[in-house]
Amino acid sequence: MKAVERAKLVRSLRQESRRLRLLVLVIGFFLITLTFVVFIKPDAILFNLNGRLSVDQAPRSLLIRQGVDTAATASRRSADTLAAAAEDPKVVDGDSAGIEANANANANAGASEDEKRVLTSETEQGKMAEAAPASELLGGEEEGRNGLHKGRQEDQEHKMTLPTVSNYSIHETTNDSDNGKQEDRKTDSGIKLVTDVDQSNSRDRSHQPALDNMGWDKPLCDFSNFRANVCEMRGNIRIHPSGSSVMYMEPAGSMKDEQWKIKPYPRKGDELCLSHITEVTVQFSKVAPECTKYHDVPAVIFALTGYTGNLFHDFTDVLVPLFTTANEFNGEVQFLITDMAIWWTRKYAVVFEKLTKYPLIDFNKDNEVHCFKHTIVGLHAYMELTIDPLKAPHNYSMVDFNKFMRRTYSLPRDEVTSLGEVPKTKPRLLIISRQRTRMFLNLKEIVAMAEEIGYEVVVEEANVNSNVAHFANVVNSVDVMMGVHGAGLTNCVFLPHSAILIQIVPWGALDGICRVDFGYPAEQMGLRYKHYSIGVHESSLTDQYPLDHEIFKNPLAFHKNGFEFVRQTFMDTQNVRLDCNRFRPILLEALDQLNQ
Repeated sequence: MKAVERAKLVRSLRQESRRLRLLVLVIGFFLITLTFVVFIKPDAILFNLNGRLSVDQAPRSLLIRQGVDTAATASRRSADTLAAAAEDPKVVDGDSAGIEANANANANAGASEDEKRVLTSETEQGKMAEAAPASELLGGEEEGRNGLHKGRQEDQEHKMTLPTVSNYSIHETTNDSDNGKQEDRKTDSGIKLVTDVDQSNSRDRSHQPALDNMGWDKPLCDFSNFRANVCEMRGNIRIHPSGSSVMYMEPAGSMKDEQWKIKPYPRKGDELCLSHITEVTVQFSKVAPECTKYHDVPAVIFALTGYTGNLFHDFTDVLVPLFTTANEFNGEVQFLITDMAIWWTRKYAVVFEKLTKYPLIDFNKDNEVHCFKHTIVGLHAYMELTIDPLKAPHNYSMVDFNKFMRRTYSLPRDEVTSLGEVPKTKPRLLIISRQRTRMFLNLKEIVAMAEEIGYEVVVEEANVNSNVAHFANVVNSVDVMMGVHGAGLTNCVFLPHSAILIQIVPWGALDGICRVDFGYPAEQMGLRYKHYSIGVHESSLTDQYPLDHEIFKNPLAFHKNGFEFVRQTFMDTQNVRLDCNRFRPILLEALDQLNQ
C-alpha cells in the first residue's frame, strides 16, 4: 500500500509542477506584454483600477492630454512664441482658407503690440471629408454632418469634426492688406487691451480679503461635450498666463491630484484648427506663484485665432458661445484671451462692451499672476450657430442671442410687421450677393422678377471690410433675406423676429449640411426658414460636364472621393443660374406669410 500511495503522491506532485510551470509561463507572458504596451504604446492604457481616467494614463492627443509635464509645456510655448515673433501676418481673400490665415494670426501672438493682423470675411476652411450615406445628408440632416471629415468619424466623445459652411472655400490670396492695416490703425472704440492690468476689479493685496479656500468636490473640467471642453471652478484660483496654467489651490489636507490640458476653442476634434491654439494646463496645486493681481469678478479664458475671420465662425465659434458662457454675469466678468487677434476685438468692440465692463487681457503677453474666486476655461458650445436651452446656463436660447445682437447694435426692429398693418408699404427683400464663387449668374433677372411680384429689393455683399453696424442695420430693415449657402447668411442674426430666410442650396447633395448650418439655427432664432435646392439646369456645372455625367446622376457618390474633391467640384467652381419660374413660388409663399 505504501508503494501505491507513494506513486499517487509522485503523480500528484508532477501534476502540480506542470500547473505551476504553466502559471509561470502565463504570468511571464502577461508581464512581457504589459511591458511592451507601456513602453511602446502607453496610450493603450486608458483606465486605472477604479475605472476613472487617470491623469497619467489618459490619451495624449492634441485635445485631451493629462499628466503632461507643466515645465515642458511652458518651455515649448516659450520657444513657439520666440519663433512666431519673426513671422508676418498673411492677408487672405474673403473666401480663402482660414487655415493659412489663422495659422499666421497665431504665429503673431507673441509679436509686438503694434503688429498688424489682417484676415478677411469668408475664410471657408478646407477640411477633408467623406460623404455620409444619403439618408444622413438628405433625410437625417443632423447625422449627415458627421461623415464629412475623412478619418475623423470615430470616437465622438474625444474627437469629432463638425463640417461647416467654412469648409467650403476657395484658396486664393488677395491684396486687401491695406484695408486690414487701416482697420488696425483705427482708434480703439471703447475696447481696451491690457497686458498690465490696472482696473477696478483688481486690488492690492492689502485691500483684498482672504480668498475662499473651500473644497471643490467636482472634477475641474468637463470633457464630455462633443463640441467643446470646459473647465469651471470656484475657490482660490491662480492664473499664470506666462506659464499657460490655471491652478486651483487645494485646501489643507486635500489629496486630490488632477491635471487637465485644454485648448479653449470650441472645435474639439479638429486637430488642424487646434494646432494653432495655446494649450492651457488646469490643475490642483499646493504650490503656486504669489498673486500680483486680485480680482473680485469671475474670469473667462478663451481663444480667438482658430477659424475667426470667417463670418460664420466668428459667430458659431466665438460670439454665440461667448454669449452663452458670459451673459449671466451682466458685464461683471474679466476676459482673458489666448491667441489674441486685435483687429478682431476691434471689429466686434460693441459686443465685448456689452459682455464685460473690464479691459481685455491678452493672455499670451501678460506676466501677472491673477487671483480669482471663480474661473471658466473654454466656452459652452453646442451644434453650429445654436444654443441648447436644456444645457446652457439659465436656459439661454438663440432667441435670446438674437435679441442680444439687436440690442447690442441698437437695431430698431424687433419684429416683422404684417403687411396689412402698413398700407402701400412694399416688403423689403435682401439678396446676399457673392463675387468669387456660388455667384448668381442672372442677378438682374432675379431682381426684376422679385420687383414684379411686389418686393423692394436690396442687393448687398458681406465681406470682412464691411462695417458690422452698417450691415446689421441693412439686414434688420428687411423682411426677407436670401442667398446661396455661404458665410454671408450668418447675417440672419440681425433679422427681426419672424422674418424669412431663404437658403439656396448648390448642386451636390449638400442639403443636410445646409440645414444644419443655417436652417435649424434660423428656426431656433424665431425666423421662418425656406430651403431651395437648385436643379441640374440651374448649376454652372452643366458648362463643365455633359448632362449624362455621373456628377448629375449620382452626386453623392462623389463624396467618396474625399472632401477636397467635393469642395473643389461642388463649391469652389459652381455658380447658380436661378430658374426664376421655378423659384418664383418661393417668393410668393414668403409674401403670403408676411401678410399673415
